[in-house]
Amino acid sequence: MAPHDASTTAERSHGATSDRDAVLAVATRAREAAVELATRSRGEKDAALHAMADALEARAAAIIEANAGDVERARQNGTSEAIIDRLRLDERRIGGMAKGLRDIAGLTDPVGEVVRGYTLPNGLELRQVRVPFGVVGIIYEARPNVTADASGLCLKSGNAVLLRGSSSARASNAAIVDVLREALVGVNVPADAVQLVPGEGHDAAKHLMRARGLVDVLVPRGGANLIRSVVEESTVPVIETGVGNCHVYVDAAADLDLAERILLNSKTRRPSVCNAAESLLVHADIAEAFVPRALEALHRAGVTVHGDERIRAYDTSGRVVPATEEDWTTEYLSLDIAAAVVNSLDDAVRHIRTYGSGHTEAIVTDSQAAARRFTATVDSAAVMVNASTAFTDGGEFGFGAEIGISTQKLHARGPMGLPELTSSKYIVVGEGQTRP
Repeated sequence: MAPHDASTTAERSHGATSDRDAVLAVATRAREAAVELATRSRGEKDAALHAMADALEARAAAIIEANAGDVERARQNGTSEAIIDRLRLDERRIGGMAKGLRDIAGLTDPVGEVVRGYTLPNGLELRQVRVPFGVVGIIYEARPNVTADASGLCLKSGNAVLLRGSSSARASNAAIVDVLREALVGVNVPADAVQLVPGEGHDAAKHLMRARGLVDVLVPRGGANLIRSVVEESTVPVIETGVGNCHVYVDAAADLDLAERILLNSKTRRPSVCNAAESLLVHADIAEAFVPRALEALHRAGVTVHGDERIRAYDTSGRVVPATEEDWTTEYLSLDIAAAVVNSLDDAVRHIRTYGSGHTEAIVTDSQAAARRFTATVDSAAVMVNASTAFTDGGEFGFGAEIGISTQKLHARGPMGLPELTSSKYIVVGEGQTRP
């Protein structure tokens, strides 16, 4: 190997070591902050949340200026408008972030809640109580509002948080974290309860994934590739959030006016988020009455339909794109939707089980029997009956802001609020009992 190559290899090795040391250093500080947070009262944590909210609004101009640079760089890099929409901040969105923090302050503190408790036959008093995880790592893409949401939820539940956002939002996230940390100092809460993970590229994220013993749990938020990478590469326990290939199924017994409203709201309210509908299934018995009006309504809303042969049979304008096998599994995050006609409710459920991501599915029907069968057989985190998929959201469920929407089945499923950010411990009180 040439001397130049040897030098380059050494520099890269040193850089990787430096990244690892930097990540472990912030994780160590977070661990120390978590110990202190675990003893703070609800009043202290709520005061911190209000201070953080006030600071976001007071420093909105600086955050928006930093965000504008991220948005411009994203445009220069050819980033899609759907992703840019997730990235962009304005006064309204920052106000929403601040409101989210205040809403969290108004929620019941889960720490110390008795999950169950009773006195054993031998006189021992046993209580299972909620306790913080300790240090929570969040790896997420594009959306800088997650920085505030995750910080607030983790602080309220007594956890320190390590934030690893995408490079596309680096300046935005840094500005938000600076504001939040200053606010914490002002109310005598350790600033290291909220930290950005240092370093660039995948290596820094990988060091976070491998910080077992310092980081208690990881939550990935983003696309399928990000989530798969975290799940497969992490030695830290992961709460898996999933992509949102959400379905709207219009049953034979559906009110068609209601079905059209729910479909349009599910698809077009905000196409770039994970609870947006990506697939439409229509029962064959009402296809002739519903499909043409649905196609027209979706076209007026600017939605491109990727339809199967039976959907295309009702397309007199030639606007429907032939659906491929890939379309049935795609999370478009754009004004696109896959559509198919199915022969029965059971066929709709089979389609969802085959292609769905386990996020949210909706049925539109006036039949209680159909609704019961759909909710019993669809295996997803949330199932809507005569309601938009857009309601799968921590705020809409009354949880305050959410840390993510879990599509796994262990510990947490669906929108993850405060209780899902806690573990539990058993406290056993005796009077000298010994075990025979």
